[in-house]
Parts: sequence; C-alpha cells; structure tokens
Amino acid sequence: MTGSIFVGGGGEDYATPQELLLALANRHGLIAGATGTGKTVTLQILAEGLSAAGVPVFLADIKGDVAGIARPGDPQGKLHDAFMSRAQTIGLDLQYAAFPVTFWDIFGEQGHPVRATVAEMGPLLLARLLQLSDVQEGVLNIAFRVADEEGLALLDLEDLQALLTWCGQNARDLSLRYGNVSVASVGAIQRALLMLENQGGALLFGEPALNLADLMRLDAQGRGMVNILAADKLMNSPRLYATFLLWLLSELFESLPEVGDPEKPKLVFFFDEAHLLFDDAPKALVEKVVQVARLIRSRGVGVWFATQNPGDVPDPVLAQLGNRVQHALRAYTANDRAALEKAARTYRDNPRLDIAQTIMEVGTGEAVTSFLDRKGTPGVAERTLIRPPSSQLGPITAEERAAIIAASPMQAKYGQRVNRESAYEILSARAAQAATDTAPAPEAPREFSHATRFGGTASRTAPARTAPASAARKSTGTSATDFGQALASAAVKELRGTTGRRLVRGLFGSLTRGR
Repeated sequence: MTGSIFVGGGGEDYATPQELLLALANRHGLIAGATGTGKTVTLQILAEGLSAAGVPVFLADIKGDVAGIARPGDPQGKLHDAFMSRAQTIGLDLQYAAFPVTFWDIFGEQGHPVRATVAEMGPLLLARLLQLSDVQEGVLNIAFRVADEEGLALLDLEDLQALLTWCGQNARDLSLRYGNVSVASVGAIQRALLMLENQGGALLFGEPALNLADLMRLDAQGRGMVNILAADKLMNSPRLYATFLLWLLSELFESLPEVGDPEKPKLVFFFDEAHLLFDDAPKALVEKVVQVARLIRSRGVGVWFATQNPGDVPDPVLAQLGNRVQHALRAYTANDRAALEKAARTYRDNPRLDIAQTIMEVGTGEAVTSFLDRKGTPGVAERTLIRPPSSQLGPITAEERAAIIAASPMQAKYGQRVNRESAYEILSARAAQAATDTAPAPEAPREFSHATRFGGTASRTAPARTAPASAARKSTGTSATDFGQALASAAVKELRGTTGRRLVRGLFGSLTRGR
C-alpha cells in the first residue's frame, strides 16, 4: 500500500497486513519486549522502511547488530530459507538490499565523532549528567549566567572548569549578586567534572559541534540516511548515553520549524533502552521530556521508545505513543503479572484475542501490534508475524565499517577536532597578563600537576600552554572593575607566600594545560 510501511502479517492466519502509515509516523511509537524476543529486528525493519520512503533515521546500536543494515541480506545465509518461508506466509515479496548508513560515535572509534558544546548542553542536562544536588545545580546556573554576561564561550570541559575556578576565587562577590556561591559547591562540581573526564565524557564536548541538518540527509536515490550511533561502549556510561540522546531530541525540537501534519516525517528518532532516560530523573527533566514528546511531532519528527517493559516509560509519555509493537513479556512473579496486565490494557480490545495471554505466548519474531489508522485512531490489537529484514541480520566486519566511514563526507567535516578561542583561553590570557603586570613571574616548570582544582586533584602531568596572542591583546587596557581585573586582584592576593604560590600555580595549571 502506498504511503505505508509493511511491518508484518496479523490475525489468526497472518493474512491481515499490519502497516505503519507514513503520514502518522510522527505520532511516535513504542517497541517493547523481553530480551531476545526480536525488538532489534523490529527496529531494523522500521528503519529500512522509513529509509526506502525517503525518511532519515537516527538510532542507537546497543549491541552492534543494527550495523548490518548497511549490507544486503545473504541468499546463501543460514536464515535464508526461514526468511523466505515467513515472507510467503505473510504475503511479502522479499528482496535483499542494503541501505545508506552513516556511523557516529561519541568516542570517535566506530564512527564519526559527534560533539556538542557545553553551552548547547545547558545547565539542566549537565546537572543531570553530573548528578548534582539542587544547590550545586544552582551554582552551575550562576556560572552559565556569568559566561553569558561576560561573553565567555563555553565549548568544552576545560572552559567550564576554568570558569568554575574563577567563580570559586570570587565566590564572595558573586554571592552578593546572585545568591550563595560556596567554594564547597564549586569543588563538588569540579570533582564531578573530573570523574566525567576520566570516563571519556570530555570527548562529547567541543567543536565542530553536530549540525542537525547532517542527520536529515538523503542519498542519490532519494533514500533517507540511517544514522547509527555506536553505543556498545557508551552503554558503560548510561547517564551519558541518556543525556546525549535527550540533548539531541531537545535540539531538534528547538531548531526545527513547525510543519503541521506532513505526508511523511522529516526524521524518525529511535531511543533504545528508554528506561535509562527516566531512571532517577528529576521532576524537571521528566517534564521536559513530556513537553518535547507532545510538541516535537509538529516539527515533523517521530520518536520511538524501545524498552523491555512499557512500565519503564512514564504514563504522560506513554500516552503520546500511538503506534505499538509489543513483543513477548514473561510473568514469573506477581509484579510481572501486574505489569503484563497493565501493558495489555493499553491496547484497543480485540474480541477475538486475549491480549495479555497472547503477549505471554508470542514467540521470537512475533508481536502484538496496534498502529494508528488514517483517522488517527489506534487499531485493534493483532497477533503479528514480523517481516524478515531485507538487509543483513547481525553486525558487519570492522573492515566494512571502516570503509563506510572513510567514504562518508562527514569524516572530513567532523574527523578533526577544532580548538578556537573560548573561555579557557580568555581567562588564561587575562590571568597571565595580570600576573605579569603586578609581580615578577618565576620561571615556569616544564611539567606540573594540572588538575589542582577546588575540591579535587589529579595525578597526570602536561606541558603548560602559552595563551594565544589574540587573547592577550584582548586583556590589555581593562578597567579596574571589569571581569579580568577581578581575576587579577585575586591572583595578586594569592601570590603572597609559598602556599599562595602553590594555589596560583594550580590555578594556572588547570587553565593552561594542553588539550
């Protein structure tokens, strides 16, 4: 049928087509089911159908399996006969094909580096990522406010660390203007940043930042690009994974224009392991997710949540998910049984089907499905045999992945990190200029401990980096009341005595260490 994606055959004899209408694909959806029941294959065939219809897709590859969408299925493979038998049962003319893929990776190992700036991430998501208390989140908000007022670009973690160091030095003055800024809170934030840095989170922040238009490309045949985020390593830091995907979703919401009800979505976004987004999430964050889920469809973006149990998704979000694919759930305990019955009650009743019993009985590659009809009404629940994929089922080789990455135009755009002048360089230049103007500077050691910050230390060493000449020129001629002079006054005060010199050396260490 034109304008739809065939998902599988439904009914008692699997003869009733179960289809996702493209015009309603931005009404969001849910893929749920226990481990090993076929959620990944369902995600893959939806991505195939959307791509073939000219709709770009973004999804996270938790186990590396979805990468096979870049290769056609194998007619000589061990599953070929089973696939053809299933295709015949549901009335599908199965043709093997590959689909256009762009690989992304926060760590830059299995795909093009994907980055965001600290300023784009914002204090709310950063506080969530760093697990800050309400008081510490307040201090972080003050730091962002200072950066905005002083024109200090916050691009990477070094920028934020430098700004927080200055805030700690000037806590008394900031407290008079914005409310209490304690050195202890600054130190707690610095420790959290250090932990994030040690876990590789610093690779997420920097430039060039991801341009959302690069996620919505079409290939030469008009097929939508399938953007795959390598998440097998990222899942070792689940909070980083959830925060990044939520940032990406909120950026799409804020940057795309209203389009009403398009014939097909501009982009479909799959959020795998969705429970990670909501685990221990503060109320403000959940409210933001609900807001985005309600409104982003008017931007032409569809969002699908994939999780083991529908109960992992809060009810206000679950209410926005009109398209459902429910794979098997097991009921081993009373709580499991209650969750199963609750999931069954979210479907439109089918007089021919005991929904709860069917959800327990469906095998691998089967599901209970319900898709919105042309009037936007949820269809009755049907037992569905999910269609086999046209692309390869399973991972691709490292050589195949490397060849796809090398051939992509995204490698030239994002492969090399850019380090332009920002808060780190500006504060470094101001502090260095202030120290030069007020006291003879001792000869700088060749190596030093770089991470002496408020509330935390680190052991690795790095050579000092000379501040850019342009930053030094910007600091010349500052008045007695401006931001740079305030830093200079603090530096001069701390230069007195051996303890003071150690503190200033630690301060400059965190501000001038090499990237």
